[in-house]
Amino acid sequence: MQERYSRQMLFQPIGEIGQRKIMNSSVLIVGMGALGTVLANHMVRAGVGRVRIVDRDFVEMSNLQRQLLYDEEDASNAYPKVVAAEKKLRKVNSSIVIEAVVSDVTGANIEELINGMDLVLDGTDNFRTRYLLNDACFRSGIPFIYGGAVGSRGMSAVFVPGVTPCLRCFIQSADTAGETCDMIGVIAPVVDMAASYEAVEALKLLADDGTSRRNGLVTFDLWQNRYYEMKFGEPDRNCPCCQLKVYPALQGHEEDILTMCGRDSVQFAGSGPLDLDVWQGRLEGASLEVKANPYLLRTVLPGGERLVLFADGRVLVQGLDDFARARTLYDRYVGA
Repeated sequence: MQERYSRQMLFQPIGEIGQRKIMNSSVLIVGMGALGTVLANHMVRAGVGRVRIVDRDFVEMSNLQRQLLYDEEDASNAYPKVVAAEKKLRKVNSSIVIEAVVSDVTGANIEELINGMDLVLDGTDNFRTRYLLNDACFRSGIPFIYGGAVGSRGMSAVFVPGVTPCLRCFIQSADTAGETCDMIGVIAPVVDMAASYEAVEALKLLADDGTSRRNGLVTFDLWQNRYYEMKFGEPDRNCPCCQLKVYPALQGHEEDILTMCGRDSVQFAGSGPLDLDVWQGRLEGASLEVKANPYLLRTVLPGGERLVLFADGRVLVQGLDDFARARTLYDRYVGA
């Protein structure tokens, strides 16, 4: 410990006592895209004892500009992001526990994913998942650190149950079909900064220095040289999460079909795990060329659309945003 974390321990607010607390901590990072890769890198190098990373997606060439744990081989092989990330992170720090989970995060599995965690970090790109994390964390009493990056703009905030408002009463509504990196782009430096704001707040909480915690939302635009911090007010007394304790994202029916905004993709949850060897035979039997790895299958359909089958049962129809057409293709090749 003395050599690996010596510079971090020399930083007085952490010291040896804080470092031991960090090493005894468990952190969940949801999303291993641009934000998540930076977050995971910081948490692993800082010595967090257990880091659980979760993501549903696989590495593509367009990710490499800003998702710092991946390389061209990962994209060529279409490895799941958490699998590729875990391989890199284990080379960085072999003394900690790294858990990679290839999965969509839903109301059905969120409680299991946050179980035993001291902190949840936001590496996602949509408010549907952020509200789910927010509600689950506040129900379980676990701090949630929010972050976002798009274009040259970034933002971050820390939400602590019983201490601060939650995401819902600070950002009461969000257009989930708003601007995303897939629509207006993003520059890598803004990702680094937004994730670093998250990471430093995580270290404050893990080292038990709550007095230094930021009490508000920080936003910045690196290209336009703007910075703004909005302090938290009192919680919204009608907030369904932290005040009324209804937790809307944890109620009701989970969507089985999801249009992935800006990605020209429609995701089908499926009804259960898929035997990829069996499905490779079926697709090749339909005269389709299949590229496979242990985690997923990919094929190009006659109309140019792409079909991706995951072992956990999810199926992506890519190359279109027409739900009806995607449903037709799913039913044709995978089954209703």
